[in-house]
Amino acid sequence: MKSTSLNFKNGIKDGLPIGLGYLSVSFAFGVQAVLLGVPAFMAVFMSMTNLTSAGQLAGLTIIAALGTVLEIAVTQLVINARYFLMSLTLSQKLDDSFSMPHRLLCSAFVTDEIFAVAAAKDGLINRRYFYGLVVLPYVGWATGTLLGATAGSILPSFITNALGIALYAMFIAIIVPPSIKERGVLVAVAMGAVISTILYYVPIFTVIPSGFKIIISAVVTASIVAWLFPIKEKEESDNGLS
Repeated sequence: MKSTSLNFKNGIKDGLPIGLGYLSVSFAFGVQAVLLGVPAFMAVFMSMTNLTSAGQLAGLTIIAALGTVLEIAVTQLVINARYFLMSLTLSQKLDDSFSMPHRLLCSAFVTDEIFAVAAAKDGLINRRYFYGLVVLPYVGWATGTLLGATAGSILPSFITNALGIALYAMFIAIIVPPSIKERGVLVAVAMGAVISTILYYVPIFTVIPSGFKIIISAVVTASIVAWLFPIKEKEESDNGLS
């Protein structure tokens, strides 16, 4: 069933809070990029061709460490693998106005927040609404990076160094609430931190490139936690129907 009430204006309205949030997060990314020696124009180019905070930060770290293209590619595959599932789910919500070119274009804008808003709509969504939904998040992400990179280029070092931790503070703010509520998330966070620390400080692991350290930490942590804390299907209702 199509949602006839959804249009470009509705999408703009729903995308506004996402865009404002992305503005602040990408500002921190822009500052961090300049601190790591990435030119401001290149940081903005990264944000205009990507829309993933965790992926961009990981890629930025590998670039700063002079990592290889293979490291970046595999790291992005691991970090952003969740978007495969999100895109598959969202594809079932698109009406027939989405031709193949439009589906390919829109897939570049699938993020956690955009997926959550689009998937929550009743019925099918049309391309006018989806394009409206992604406009402000995309503009906010690119603009925030530009502002952050510019600020990082002209502000004193003691200020930019302080702003440089903002992106890491954001990730901490993201993981703390679910860690308090879910034991599995807490174990995953702690285990990931321990494995990353071991790979960084233990001399035998110093030969491993930084990008592959991220990959190893993510894959090992996810595998162990998935085994220890599997997500159980909800019990069916008393009628026994599946």
